[in-house]
Amino acid sequence: MNVSVLKPTSAASLPDSRRAWVMVLAAFTVGFVTFGTMYSFGAFFAPMAAEFQASRAATSAFFSITGLIFYLAGSVAGHYGDRFGPAVMTALGAAVMGGGLVLTGFIGRMWEGYLTYGIGVGVGAACAYMPTLAILGGWFTRQRNAALGTAAAGTGCGMLVVPPLSAVLIEQFGWRITSMIMGAGCAVLLGLAAMLVRPAPLPAAGVQRPLRGIVRSFEFLMLYFSWVLATIALFVPFVFLPAYVVTHGGSQVAGAALLSLLGGVSIFGRLGIGVFADKIGTARLFKVSVFLMAASYLLWIIAPSYVWLVGFAMMLGLGYGLRIALMPAVLIELFGVQNLGTILGIFFTASGISAVLGPLLAGFIVDVTGSYQWGIGFALAAGTLGFAAVALLRIPRDESIAPRPRSL
Repeated sequence: MNVSVLKPTSAASLPDSRRAWVMVLAAFTVGFVTFGTMYSFGAFFAPMAAEFQASRAATSAFFSITGLIFYLAGSVAGHYGDRFGPAVMTALGAAVMGGGLVLTGFIGRMWEGYLTYGIGVGVGAACAYMPTLAILGGWFTRQRNAALGTAAAGTGCGMLVVPPLSAVLIEQFGWRITSMIMGAGCAVLLGLAAMLVRPAPLPAAGVQRPLRGIVRSFEFLMLYFSWVLATIALFVPFVFLPAYVVTHGGSQVAGAALLSLLGGVSIFGRLGIGVFADKIGTARLFKVSVFLMAASYLLWIIAPSYVWLVGFAMMLGLGYGLRIALMPAVLIELFGVQNLGTILGIFFTASGISAVLGPLLAGFIVDVTGSYQWGIGFALAAGTLGFAAVALLRIPRDESIAPRPRSL
């Protein structure tokens, strides 16, 4: 039985109610835990590589496998979230992610860690994240943008808090005990979120659209194409910005500070969509966010000083935060809330493609040319094409008037 179609009837469970904001709290918590944990691997990198006497490539594979599994498993997790409900999938995510981290503390070989950490964290995070994010669209009507932005801020907060916390724990207890502590923490927090989440009360309006027709539609394909390109550009500074700063006479701390600034400003972008989207419209603000990301690389490529790099990080962070928070709302306005978990899961495979291609292509260009400028130019070109893909795309303001997608 598809439990996602069971609808609460009490006033407390209506859209935009207090119960709806409890769903936001659950989604915020899941985003905080999953992304905070995945992005904390940098703190584990050096001690794990030293203990196993492994190469950088072999050790970095932990993160690559985790990210790839997370984005590929998202479509499956979203589908089963739509079918069985978010509580079941979030509880499963708590068990798999928490168990994987705990088992990682006992590994004796690198390949064992690829299974326990790479697959365990990747699958567990997908099971918890996609279903809890997907239900928010059906829990809100008037305050949907504010709710999605608040929930999305959880990922940014997790990326700011969990990595340094992990580093402190590793210094005190070592990476094995820290992995076990984080596993227990993930299991508890995700388990609490599973106790809170409930299927959305909003029924689907009108005739249900075939999923195949949605993912083959012109609108979906243009959004997907744009997301791949703009996210490829986004991964370039994530990987190369600190090294660029050092190459130009700055310190490692100064380079890392720019990434922290980028992440911090992105939180304000996520939280601000409720105000901005209500004033200028969800679709227009989404296009502005993609434009800001693309235009920011101009500041980087001509930057004469560190101050310009600060401006670049802030501009990119604002656009990045707005874009990631607005994407669910854009998909809802185009395709409605029915099967949103599956649609989101399929859509975010674009990020997996970008994670593989972005650093690889930029690194190749820098190696061949011997200059970071060409790598930045590559990011500028990819970001510009990403904006061009959505610039003329018409997105209705409300799902009730969304036209049937045009299949290619």
